[in-house]
Amino acid sequence: MKIRSVFDGGELRSEFEKNGIDSKFVPIIWKHLFLTLRNTNIKSNSDSDWEWEKYVPSLPCSAYSFLRSKFKTPLSSSLHSVFHSSDNVTSKLLIKLTNGAFVEAVIMRYDTRLGKYGGKPRPGGLRATLCISSQVGCKMGCKFCATGTMGFKSNLSSGEIVEQLVHASSFAQIRNVVFMGMGEPLNNYSAVVESVRIMTGSPFQLSLKRITVSTVGIIHAINKLHNDVPGLNLAVSLHAPAQDIRCQIMPAARAFPLEKLMDSLQEYQRKSLQKILIEYIMLDGVNDEEQHAHLLGKLLETFEVVVNLIPFNSIGTLSQFKSTSEQKVLKFQKILRGTYNIRTTVRKQMGEDISGACGQLVVSLPDKSLGNANPLTDIEDLVI
Repeated sequence: MKIRSVFDGGELRSEFEKNGIDSKFVPIIWKHLFLTLRNTNIKSNSDSDWEWEKYVPSLPCSAYSFLRSKFKTPLSSSLHSVFHSSDNVTSKLLIKLTNGAFVEAVIMRYDTRLGKYGGKPRPGGLRATLCISSQVGCKMGCKFCATGTMGFKSNLSSGEIVEQLVHASSFAQIRNVVFMGMGEPLNNYSAVVESVRIMTGSPFQLSLKRITVSTVGIIHAINKLHNDVPGLNLAVSLHAPAQDIRCQIMPAARAFPLEKLMDSLQEYQRKSLQKILIEYIMLDGVNDEEQHAHLLGKLLETFEVVVNLIPFNSIGTLSQFKSTSEQKVLKFQKILRGTYNIRTTVRKQMGEDISGACGQLVVSLPDKSLGNANPLTDIEDLVI
């Protein structure tokens, strides 16, 4: 099988071994590429062949020969365009893959000190979270999500996933990565797991505690996840406290009954001893009434979770839903907190003006100018 990206770790190591090249050079290659592409204005997708000997020194001749034959450019993808929100807190990257398809990644800038730990501001300062895609399109068909309208096109390779981090690192120092972009990560399980392993190794050195994978609830994959990448944060797009409502707004939920999903999450938490992030999009008149809050509270009261209430973001004429009023959101939050003692936050909307907010990722972009605003607190700072 053809290697799509130099960051496709498993395939690259296998090819090195077939060609008698020590696989210890793989992380060295990644280190030089990452530092070069992050810190310079060198075009990774220029017409001329990449000068491997110049930018990645001290490799054996056989490695250079292999790299030149397989990779004319250091990255298989290219940065097509960048869109900045008017408040300068969010940037959306439109990335073109080698097959001509596009995916989107979103940089969200935060201030760690705005998060609370033990009632006190968290130590740290300004940093950024990257929301990345794992598929072109998505087959889950969630009715509140623009990506679902694209249908499923293809899976990304592990290297194509990692390249989103490489592109984004030219714009911000990425500390957190969330798999909440285009696609259902656990439907591309092997590539996602390998990409996480690459991100936590040299040269990226991200902490597993700073990486979150979000899923609609692919039960068989959840059952494997802790054993394959212990320490990874899990987020579940629950969005309803009852199976019939989930099926109404998330057709894929029919394959993953709520009772069985909760059993798998209970087992995941027993093994991992980690909090689970519950994502809950607020849809007016659908899942946002007081009785829904009580159902959700009873469903989750035996878990260690953080519930993140997400204001619905318009997806234009495709939308059949309306946003819940702020008053109802706060009432919903009060019930979960006060009656069931469940830690509950309300997600701050980011990037809505560039269609970069939750549920808005689809390859159709407005052009927005750069502005100024203060960074925000980050939900990942609340989970760990």
